[in-house]
This record gives sequence, C-alpha cells and structure tokens, in this order.
Amino acid sequence: MSYLAGEDMHGGYGGADILRGCSVSVARGEIVVIVGPNGAGKSTAMKALFGMVRLRRGEVRLDGDPIGRLTPQDRVKRGMAFVPQTGNIFATLSVRENLEMGAFLRRDDISDSIERVFDLFPVLGEKHRQLAGELSGGQRQQVAIARALMTRPDVLMLDEPTAGVSPIVMDELFDRILEIRRAGIAILMVEQNARQALAIADRGFVLVTGKNRYTDSGQALLANPEVRRSFLGG
Repeated sequence: MSYLAGEDMHGGYGGADILRGCSVSVARGEIVVIVGPNGAGKSTAMKALFGMVRLRRGEVRLDGDPIGRLTPQDRVKRGMAFVPQTGNIFATLSVRENLEMGAFLRRDDISDSIERVFDLFPVLGEKHRQLAGELSGGQRQQVAIARALMTRPDVLMLDEPTAGVSPIVMDELFDRILEIRRAGIAILMVEQNARQALAIADRGFVLVTGKNRYTDSGQALLANPEVRRSFLGG
C-alpha cells in the first residue's frame, strides 16, 4: 500500500497548469524515482506533494489521510522531509549546526540521531565543526540529506540529489540512499541521472508535459526500448 500518494494532480505556479493529471506514489521501504525531460513537471510534482504548489485538482494522501490543507511545516510534523535541489544547507553554519537546525521541531535529545547520521555519512563526522559552505558539492548534499533525516521522517523526498556531482560521488550518494531505504523509510526522488537512478529504484514514473507516460519497476523501465530511446539516451 502506498504511504504517500498524489492522485490526478493538476496545478502549477500561476496561469497554465504544469501538472496535468499526473499521479505519483511511494510505499514504506521503497525507492521511487521520477524521471522525464526538462519541463516535464518532475520537481513541480514533488513540491505539490510537499504543499509548496497549490493543486487546482487532485488529492495528496499520507498514510491514507488527505493532507491537501496542511502547510509544509505541518507535513514535516507528519513525517515528511523534503531536500530541494538548491538552497538546501545553511552555508554559514557548521555541519553540526546544520544538523541541529534540522531537528528544530524536536524536543527530545538529538545526540543519538546525530551519531546515526555520522555513521551513515562518516565524512560529516570528521568535518562536523567546518562551515557547510566550505565543503565540496557532494559533501554539501550529504549535509542536506543528513539534516532532513534529523526530523526522523517516514518519507524522504529528494529533488535532484546528484546534480553537479562527479560519477563517483553519485554512486556513493546512491549507496547511502539504499542504506536509508533499509531503515524502512519511503524515498521519493527526482533525478536527472535517470539510468543510474532507475537501477536502484523499486519503481519509476516517467513524466512528459505534466502527465504520466510510463509507470513500472525500475528494471522494467530500463529494459523498455521506447523508454531507453526517448529518455535514457538509447
């Protein structure tokens, strides 16, 4: 059963709809990837699920409950975490301070959570006193994901987590995402490196002009000749 689902979503940022009836869902312990050409509505769909885009039509449900009226902050309280593509760290704060900011809604002891994210991302433990803005691109992405994990989410949403990083760093990030999935967290991500992302995905959605074009397992989409030809470079 889907834990987070957006059904028949129509909406955008003003006049014309960017989303034109797309549906996206993810279950607990599942990695789901949204791929498609530029302008397909991938990031808009993610933001609509998180309450950052007003839907003209359609519904978003979390654990079966409609959440369309909830603010993004209320959705965080309900167990959703969203890592945007840009502006996702506090560059002038240290790594540890970024993690502490991620736990701003919590009122319990966060030291165990910090140690767990340092176990997941050892380099952050080594650099915990360093300003986040001084880190490499891949390390900044680790800070952003680690900060989101400090909310103890049930759903982790990642918008282009490997944008601008080297292939080696991309592989490392995908390995960490697989580890997060093993903890039972639902992971939904938009990813420009479609072939690599679908290789680790349980399911994938291919969006074109705000609509679902293909929906299948990650492996089935990789094996689909039309998907390969049109969206994966052959």
